[in-house]
Amino acid sequence: MATSSTSESTLARLLPEDVDAEQAVIHGGLVLSIFLMGLPLLLALIMSTQNTTEVYQVTNVGIGSEGLSNYGTVLGEYNFGQYMINSVVMSIIIVVGKVTLSLFAALALVYYRFPYERAVFMFILLTLLLPVPVRIVPLFDLMARLGWGNTLMAITGPYIASATAVFLFRQHFMAIPASLVENAHLDGVGPLTFLWKVLIPMSKGMIAGVSVITFIYAWNQYLWPLIIMTDQSKQVVQVGLRFLQAASQSGLTRWGIIMAGAVIALLPPLAVLIVLHKPLLETLAIQQK
Repeated sequence: MATSSTSESTLARLLPEDVDAEQAVIHGGLVLSIFLMGLPLLLALIMSTQNTTEVYQVTNVGIGSEGLSNYGTVLGEYNFGQYMINSVVMSIIIVVGKVTLSLFAALALVYYRFPYERAVFMFILLTLLLPVPVRIVPLFDLMARLGWGNTLMAITGPYIASATAVFLFRQHFMAIPASLVENAHLDGVGPLTFLWKVLIPMSKGMIAGVSVITFIYAWNQYLWPLIIMTDQSKQVVQVGLRFLQAASQSGLTRWGIIMAGAVIALLPPLAVLIVLHKPLLETLAIQQK
């Protein structure tokens, strides 16, 4: 009995230490993972403050001598501020248009009965197999026939319809209690009023999450704007980053300028992601279910 009691007391003393050691290893691994994931961004920030000579010195990993002057050069000499404005306007129009159209589509799919309803929904999901890059040639021809080439409509119109957003809103609306719908119907509430006063207030988190996903997706568009926009002053920020690669000094690429532009281009989507990260996580959780 004495031996058993001694063994139990010894185990009780060692167990917390083992748990603390295990937690330390886990937290250490998490910190290391976060550092490795954030290392490219950290290097970009450092390089954005360096001149061309300092960038090409591999051993130079400190803050450069240029400070914030590279940012001023990007915004002033390379018209990067205009590219940012163009991208913000494009992204906002796509977000508003996509969310509005998807809400109406989900409302029709959930609360209306019409022939081949499920076939229509399957057809909407089928469009996921045809992203914009696959449709570039016919889409370019359509924009030319409509006279939308080199206009804001050309870089926003093709992104308004979204099967993913329709699917998310449809699943969310189907989770709303049927009794609420029946009470609204008995009270004579019309479909638009029901959408505005009932569904939208109950779907604020989902709308915010879809808006974040849509904004980041629109902000990162490169190929289609590069093809359809011929006026450089109307280009978006991702194409503007490509223009920065033409910057050179003594035959060397000015990576400090490019990294400064990349950091500037990162700020708007990062701000949106920070502000609305909770609804985004909720949206992704619902999508996984």
